[in-house]
Amino acid sequence: MGPVLAPRLAYFAAVARHEHVTRAAAEMGVPQSTLSRAMVRLEQDLGVTLFARRGRTVSLTPAGRRFLTAAERALAEVERAADTVRADADATAGRVAFGFLHTMGSETVPGLIRAFRVDHPRIRFTLVQNYGEAMIERLRAGDLDLCLTSPVPDAPDLVARRLDEQRLRLVVPDDHRLAGRKRVRLAEAADETFVTLEPGYGLRRITDDLCAEAGFKPRIAFEGEEAETLRGLVAAGLGVALLPPPAVPRPGVVELTVTAPRAVREIGVAWLDGHPDTAPVAAFKKFLLSRRGHLLPKEPAQPQ
Repeated sequence: MGPVLAPRLAYFAAVARHEHVTRAAAEMGVPQSTLSRAMVRLEQDLGVTLFARRGRTVSLTPAGRRFLTAAERALAEVERAADTVRADADATAGRVAFGFLHTMGSETVPGLIRAFRVDHPRIRFTLVQNYGEAMIERLRAGDLDLCLTSPVPDAPDLVARRLDEQRLRLVVPDDHRLAGRKRVRLAEAADETFVTLEPGYGLRRITDDLCAEAGFKPRIAFEGEEAETLRGLVAAGLGVALLPPPAVPRPGVVELTVTAPRAVREIGVAWLDGHPDTAPVAAFKKFLLSRRGHLLPKEPAQPQ
């Protein structure tokens, strides 16, 4: 019944306001006969008499007064929703719902938004920080317009573009047997205990795949949600980890270049295929694609 009633609420409110069908029809810009038929059908749909009629003059019944209160609330809510979507789509001051990985939050995303806002200072962002699979689900649900994720997704309902790659390092405690090295083959850590992100995180999948390529399955001491938590646990001696470089060097650990296998993660942007972009989303997408190959900040120099 909802979809049938919805177009008639504005007609009903106008008739109730004027208590006169002709004047209400003039306000709404429709023929009087159209408005009269709409009110009859509304009453038939509801099974309730809303108006007491005296010629072209009408007055609300008690049921009509109750229905008017609810109808005015509904119409006001629709108008607020219309104002919101119009504002979100505004080319100069609209909104972008943007998701990104936890490891992109300290430098990469703030730097991107800062650079974008040089030319688009009034565009607003709704930001979501999460792991890759959760962001893809929110993309599919319509909660996000774009997401920055890794690995770059490959799914028929998504469009994804590779933007950059980030080298991963084997992070060990500073008193570890490998701490005096600058480079290491991942197979040399086969007997180590690892601290990793939880299953479902893209970096966890990459860690498992790289270890398998190196010929071993990692022994897991801890599964967490934040790369910097893992780095702290490495410093505490709980294990080793494969991690992207930190925003700033952390004491207590040594970060080793992995020479084999090639330890990198690809970073990409994804959106829902066939989903039309508002002007602000299109502008931010174009900006992200223009950063291909130089999306990420320069890695901090490793201590000599």
